[in-house]
Amino acid sequence: MKMNNTYNSASCPCESGRVYKSCCSELHSGRVLAQTALQLMRSRYSAFALGNAEYLVKSWHPDTRPASLIIDETQHWIGLKIKTVSHGGAKEDEGSVEFVARYKVQGKAHRLQENSRFRRLDGQWYYFDGK
Repeated sequence: MKMNNTYNSASCPCESGRVYKSCCSELHSGRVLAQTALQLMRSRYSAFALGNAEYLVKSWHPDTRPASLIIDETQHWIGLKIKTVSHGGAKEDEGSVEFVARYKVQGKAHRLQENSRFRRLDGQWYYFDGK
């Protein structure tokens, strides 16, 4: 993971309005599990932004999980907008989150729009797939 310790006091990349140390860091470290599909989605965005491939693989559903994941270090993630959330609450087993993530590569801006599907397995939320 390319993150340094000074990030702990900075705003979380997931744009929750909280500092990283008390937000996605808790999920990335494994101290806390995501309670909703939205919380997992935000933590996965932060993991992309911080280069945490290990967390991304761990939070991927076993039925669709790749053996490994290489983060493109030329991508600089710059923003996340949640468009819709469908199900995925604390007492549900499936949900989806539609979002737009913005990033730059060599100074050129790009957008990724996806409707991610999440499933809970043995009480833990996982990213399943996206369209």
